[in-house]
Amino acid sequence: MPMHKRESLIYTIMMCFTMVLWMSIYNVTLHMGILNVETIKEAWLGFPIAYVFAMLCDWFVVSGPAKGFAFRFLVNPDSSTMKKVIAVSCCMVVPMVIIMSFYGGMEACVRSGEWSALPIIWLTNIPKNFIMALPFQLIVAGPLVRKVFRTAFPVGTILAE
Repeated sequence: MPMHKRESLIYTIMMCFTMVLWMSIYNVTLHMGILNVETIKEAWLGFPIAYVFAMLCDWFVVSGPAKGFAFRFLVNPDSSTMKKVIAVSCCMVVPMVIIMSFYGGMEACVRSGEWSALPIIWLTNIPKNFIMALPFQLIVAGPLVRKVFRTAFPVGTILAE
């Protein structure tokens, strides 16, 4: 886990990149009904704006309350690192899925012009995204990003501000 703000920012950049790219591919695949090169191309084209939006939401809206909730109700500073990682990850995924599902609904409405469909698109996207995002975060993205992060930045190599 990151030890201070600078490490948190670098870690968040890496985690957000991984999650947004994967979830973009997943959502475009759901929309197109097939995973192929065209699907990945479509996901990649929409990725930059979604990534910036997700980073801003993660850093400025979700991270503080999610960590606060996790450490107030689920774990304490003496808990094992794995328990803390799982608690914080779960507390981050829930609001990010809600926010990014809304983003996806807005994106769909911009393309179709059917703004009256936004609530139903948003509400149907939430469970579809949650069943992919939580396991992907806990089983794939979390371990992968933690490994890459600590390999690239061993403890103590990023100076605290």
